[in-house]
Amino acid sequence: MSIEIISIIVLFLSFFILLMLKVPVAYSIGISTTISLLLNIDKLPGITTIAQRMTTGIDSFALLAIPFFVLAGEIMKRGGIANRLINFAKSLVASLPGGLAYVNVLASMLFGAISGSAIAATSAIGSIMTDRMEEEGYPREFSASVNITSSTTGLLIPPSNILIVYALASGGTASVAALFIAGYLPGILLGLAIMGYVAYVAITRNFSKGERVPLSLIFTYFRKAFFSLLLLVIVVGGIVAGIFTATEASAIAVLYAGVLALIYGDVKVKDFSAILLASAKTTAVVMFLICTSMAMSWLFSFEGIPELISNFLLESFSNKIVIFLLINLVLLIIGTFMDMTPAVLIFTPIFLPVVTELGMHPVHFGIVLVLNLCIGLCTPPVGTILFVGSGIAKVSVSQVIKPLLPFLLIMVIVLLLITYIPEISMFLPRLFNL
Repeated sequence: MSIEIISIIVLFLSFFILLMLKVPVAYSIGISTTISLLLNIDKLPGITTIAQRMTTGIDSFALLAIPFFVLAGEIMKRGGIANRLINFAKSLVASLPGGLAYVNVLASMLFGAISGSAIAATSAIGSIMTDRMEEEGYPREFSASVNITSSTTGLLIPPSNILIVYALASGGTASVAALFIAGYLPGILLGLAIMGYVAYVAITRNFSKGERVPLSLIFTYFRKAFFSLLLLVIVVGGIVAGIFTATEASAIAVLYAGVLALIYGDVKVKDFSAILLASAKTTAVVMFLICTSMAMSWLFSFEGIPELISNFLLESFSNKIVIFLLINLVLLIIGTFMDMTPAVLIFTPIFLPVVTELGMHPVHFGIVLVLNLCIGLCTPPVGTILFVGSGIAKVSVSQVIKPLLPFLLIMVIVLLLITYIPEISMFLPRLFNL
């Protein structure tokens, strides 16, 4: 057995052992990469290669957008925007059977899209909606399931930090602008699919519905939420129109969100120190994950792993439908135990050459990859959104699992539709020539 094969085995084995020992993901990636590299030390300049790759991995202008969008999301989370979006969503759909569940989905979609963070949407919307839904007879575990799954739509609907990370991992074959505009239809489709299942449950369980809201009141709530919603138009519209880059758009988002929060009066100038500190902590975690993931990704390339996997899949299976299905299955499994950021950085270089060889556009694959990992966020053992949503709803994870399963099935069905119907992702980018 060659030293390269041994190195690959050691890399994966040590990584999974460290994860099972509950070592943080970033450390697991860094340690397993270092161990594997030591087996090839005679071919490399030295152990400092890891540090060099970690440093150069985040030496990217595009990555500056992440701390800015994180900061913008933190400002929005504390700036009273969630309540305004919930009231607007409630005015639109609360009169339907199971109306508050629709409000939960719609508000999570809007807030997730504006903040660019599924965790922010889960905590901000869930903390308000769960109690309101319980007052009208909705089980808390059902409310948590709705909140958990609908919050992931914000990772597809721009602006989305994970799509920026994918653009970096794709080596420039997928632009941020194209990914942003491509995420709209899949994100909306996912939200509508969740609403469809909510409608079925609402009718079969005879959930209550609210009173019809007068058109004048809908307009009032829209007016109050208008400037929050306008952020989406400014950020995405500016990027697509070529007025500014994604990084510049993220800085504009911070300025806009800060001014809006001060005008609303929900955030004072003195509150910004705490907001900056919370954003810095989140950014540090994300950037450390990116550092170690870029080092592992480089080692994959050094060992020729992408070429090995690509050749194996293309030689073993002649049907691209089967190959796409296998890749989805692998990504679904990966998403259950690995955070999104390292998963995107590590597995994009592995699977992107395979799917492009089979005719899938890099932008299309980016949406498929992100949706796969969104499902992983809602499932144990890692399931970040699952644990956050359960904690916010004050119910145990075991209580949430049963009502969550149908929602996960809905997400998988949407994933298959997006995988095998490219136009769902590619219609808008082609329309705008991106």
